[in-house]
Amino acid sequence: MLVALGWAATAIFSSSYFFRQPAALRRIQAAAACLWVAYGLAIGALPVVAANVVVAAAAIYSSFVTTRPTPPVSTPPGS
Repeated sequence: MLVALGWAATAIFSSSYFFRQPAALRRIQAAAACLWVAYGLAIGALPVVAANVVVAAAAIYSSFVTTRPTPPVSTPPGS
């Protein structure tokens, strides 16, 4: 069961790269990171837990935050 959890986390994380929408990619990565947190807790590896809590939080946050478009750069007249 424990080995299957690790492989599932790996498969889900890897599959995230096939998503075209950035928000979907990040949400899938967040889900995989949550599985890695469960795996880390099960094996007692706090560095795995800590790293994946950070990854999951960043992925979730960045998937919901909208960025403002960069205004176009204008060139001065006569250039």
